[in-house]
Amino acid sequence: MNSDRYNFAREIRFAKSLHGDLSKPVLLALRELIQRHQISVTNDDVRYLDGGWYVTHSRLLRLADRRRCAGIHCRPVLESSDPSTSRWVFRAEVFKSRACKGFVGYGDADPSNVSPLVHGAEMRVAETRAVNRALRKAYGIGICSVEEIGSFAEPSPQSLESKKLPPQPVNGKNGNYGGPKVRDRLCQLIRQHQLDANLVKSYAVEFCGTKTLREASREQVEGFVTHLADWAEKRSQRPALSAEQLSP
Repeated sequence: MNSDRYNFAREIRFAKSLHGDLSKPVLLALRELIQRHQISVTNDDVRYLDGGWYVTHSRLLRLADRRRCAGIHCRPVLESSDPSTSRWVFRAEVFKSRACKGFVGYGDADPSNVSPLVHGAEMRVAETRAVNRALRKAYGIGICSVEEIGSFAEPSPQSLESKKLPPQPVNGKNGNYGGPKVRDRLCQLIRQHQLDANLVKSYAVEFCGTKTLREASREQVEGFVTHLADWAEKRSQRPALSAEQLSP
């Protein structure tokens, strides 16, 4: 029980470091997702967008793998698709076990409901949306997926251009947040992703397991910055659009 409270508190701190103060209903919704589905904000299982939580495609695939999903079958619905206008409709079916009759989901995509960044990939977007919907039905995920909401969830061109940070050597001393190079990289992450500096610092202390950030070793701070950078990069990347098929 104490471990559950600790994990939830850690998730809340990380969520607040990214999004600032969150309303009580939003936090209660996150608590339910954590308790029911072992959802993690730090692992990019969900994203907070426009006042609500949205599950990610990668999380749904990991859930299917963990639950020993027997298979995912996906095919285009040609009678409802129009390749000449880049409109595609897919039908996906998820089989939780060999005896399962299947959970069906449909997904559509065309240039009007996908980001300009993925124009030309509408077929794969439709496939991913269909798979996501079928997986949500199969495993009782009541929140929509990021990929299903279209261009609203796609990163901006500026974020794509700046999402990758050059590797920074660590050459500072303890008591200076890991040294100037690590500190500068952390500040860069905070500015780049518009994070709350105080909440990030609070989460860093939690991550390092120290009373204050100055008590953390250079290696601990470097580990936190690497963790934060990896999370931010995953969040800014456009998710893979082809669903990985799971064989029976």
